[in-house]
Amino acid sequence: MMSSEFLTAWFLPGIWVTVQVTVYAAALGAVISFGIGLARGSQYWIVRFLAGTYFEVFRGMSALVLMFWMFFALPLFGWQLVPLWAGVSALGLTYGAYGSEIVRGSLAAVAPAQKEAGIALNFTRWQRLRLIELPQAWPAMVPPFNNLLIELLKGTALVSVITVADMTFAGNLLRLGTNETTPVYTLLLVLYFVLAFLLTRGMRLLERRAKAGVGQLPEKPAGKPGARGASPLAGSQAAGGKG
Repeated sequence: MMSSEFLTAWFLPGIWVTVQVTVYAAALGAVISFGIGLARGSQYWIVRFLAGTYFEVFRGMSALVLMFWMFFALPLFGWQLVPLWAGVSALGLTYGAYGSEIVRGSLAAVAPAQKEAGIALNFTRWQRLRLIELPQAWPAMVPPFNNLLIELLKGTALVSVITVADMTFAGNLLRLGTNETTPVYTLLLVLYFVLAFLLTRGMRLLERRAKAGVGQLPEKPAGKPGARGASPLAGSQAAGGKG
């Protein structure tokens, strides 16, 4: 049976560790996403080549195997990482590669006329990127980044295999101690869902603010003719059309 002492000593700290891993890995992944995503659109072929190589290599790697390698193999080269940072590094490097494609694709989708306007105004490449391209591409990045962040949250369960005491690690300990498999894993499913739901709500708020910042406010449904709240202008136009 689940005791209150176990929940306080292991589960609550495990939730906090899961949140920490998610935040740290997301921060590292965001830096890599924008760094590699911008580099893939560089005018220099060597920069594009190196960024593309990073993308292809880390996109094709297993985050779990990379985590094992960073935790067990790096010490052979004289670099020892604590389990938490081995997990954060592996997740950040892997999901950063996925995020770089979001950045690259969103920037490529900006209308060419907007970029040409920046060139006509004699903006530097950095000025065009900062003042024109990124503000317009950012609203398109938020929804796929939301999905990627949810995948990252669920991927944090992998750190339990290298003894990081996240909530999955705590759940496994509780299952071994009580032999109650179904209640423990049901609780874990609910906890991951709650965290994912909170992340989604936060990202949707960020998406609305990003769209409002560039004048892309959500459209209100148009009123039907004769319905309550229908536009008076629409009614006058319809009446004028009969004559």
